[in-house]
Amino acid sequence: MNKPTDYKFRVKDSILGVQFLFVAFGALVLVPILTGLNPNVAFFTAGVGTLVFQFITKGNIPPIFLASSFAFIAPISHGVKTWGIAATMSGLFAAGLLYVLLSFLVRLKGDNFLHKLLPPIVVGPVIMAIGLILSPAAVHMAMGRTGDGAVQVIPVEQAMIISMIALLVTVFISLLGKGIFKLIPILGGIIIGYAVSLYYGIVDFSPVKQAAWFIIPEFTAPEFNWQAILFILPIAIAPAIEHIGDMLAISKVTKEDYLKKPGLKNTLLGDGLATSVASLFGGPPNTTYSEVTGAVTVTKAYNPAIMTWTAIAAIILAFVGKLGGLLATIPLPVMGGIMLLLFGIIASIGISTLIKANTDLSCPRNMAIVAMILVFSIGGMTFNFGGVAFSGIGLGAIVGIFLNLILPQPRES
Repeated sequence: MNKPTDYKFRVKDSILGVQFLFVAFGALVLVPILTGLNPNVAFFTAGVGTLVFQFITKGNIPPIFLASSFAFIAPISHGVKTWGIAATMSGLFAAGLLYVLLSFLVRLKGDNFLHKLLPPIVVGPVIMAIGLILSPAAVHMAMGRTGDGAVQVIPVEQAMIISMIALLVTVFISLLGKGIFKLIPILGGIIIGYAVSLYYGIVDFSPVKQAAWFIIPEFTAPEFNWQAILFILPIAIAPAIEHIGDMLAISKVTKEDYLKKPGLKNTLLGDGLATSVASLFGGPPNTTYSEVTGAVTVTKAYNPAIMTWTAIAAIILAFVGKLGGLLATIPLPVMGGIMLLLFGIIASIGISTLIKANTDLSCPRNMAIVAMILVFSIGGMTFNFGGVAFSGIGLGAIVGIFLNLILPQPRES
């Protein structure tokens, strides 16, 4: 008997596939634009990553689309500035391999192993730190400055009007939008913010004029760098746990238990290989997109072959030079306004991770773990081991895992 979740590749589904790419578009392009990577390469690696994931899970393919992960924005930005794109890619390749390692540990020890190693008391504060550490960049850009706040690019008064309009439009679409429109608040915010920027005359169209229609994306191969690898590697733990949540969500929507078949061992493996393959081309790490899962819920399009069309559409767009040129014209305050909301939401997801697990924050043990992760991640703490510096979210994650393993559980009173 045919199920709605069976893989059926049909030409008529191509339109739906393009529609799902439209839903993912805003978040997909934000990551490369913010981190200094190439948006055309990000389209290519999102498409290829999704196809890799489908190949690994071919026994029972979940209808999901993989694209640029927000969890890695801060480390990629730091890595690109410090070591360059090629070296940063070696760190992202290693992050993908960490997923692969986790998938083999799940294969050996069962699904519960991950929850024991990375419980909510560790993952929640790490996710909070990811959002909070990014917030200064969002504020700088919303006020018309570069992400590091060094240069005032657009007058503050104009920038604030544009960024607040983009922010409010994004909020209202997510709250009041109906059907598929509810799922594209980022794209809506970019379009309206862009229109206001045109009114103020601050859009520079020269990148579009200079871009060719057809291009080969600027691929970058990884270059081995120990510092980049050790800096980026620990950050992969948060998206690895989020991956489980995404699998639960799509299982709930389709009423098909993907944690049983193909199983977490294969979905994690697919996600990890999709990230490592993306880094071979110079693209951002891939993660499952909850916006697209939302679109699957609204359209009831459970056939995973539709996501194959989404992937094909992303790969085709990667070769359109004018698209990359157009994305390069989006003014800083438009991005800044949307990021004010997005990075705050990431921090909120971390808080909700603790709440859903009924974490007792009056317990001194839990308070110590949360406190150390947040302060070590955000405060600028650096540890040097054998000439290699650990800092930021990666250090916070390592400290959290370590404290959770060594601190004694409170005695039952």
